[in-house]
Amino acid sequence: MDKRHQKRSDLLQKLFVLGFKSTHVDQEVENIQQNLPKLDEAIRKHATRYPLDKLAKVDLAVLRLAMYELLIEKKNPPKVIIDEAVILAREFGNDKSYSFVNGVLGSVLKELTISRLTG
Repeated sequence: MDKRHQKRSDLLQKLFVLGFKSTHVDQEVENIQQNLPKLDEAIRKHATRYPLDKLAKVDLAVLRLAMYELLIEKKNPPKVIIDEAVILAREFGNDKSYSFVNGVLGSVLKELTISRLTG
């Protein structure tokens, strides 16, 4: 497992735990938490068939992490971020998680691409 994947895996697990209880977290998780309104709004926009409270906690954590990397952090290419999110969803989610995550993030990528072309 490469270092980036391990880091994302660790962050995902911390975000997942936060879905159940409040606990002391490291700076990266804190940064994600501070941006939850923006991240959750993006998830709502691109996962219109599912209210956030109905999403599996793992799927929500994966989407929040990926949205943070795509919309806020912007350190890696979008396709790399999406590929990693799909791998994490496959690794930690249920049988349909990876497909759901891929669809939501594919919609985000399409919007980002259009906005870059027109912006």
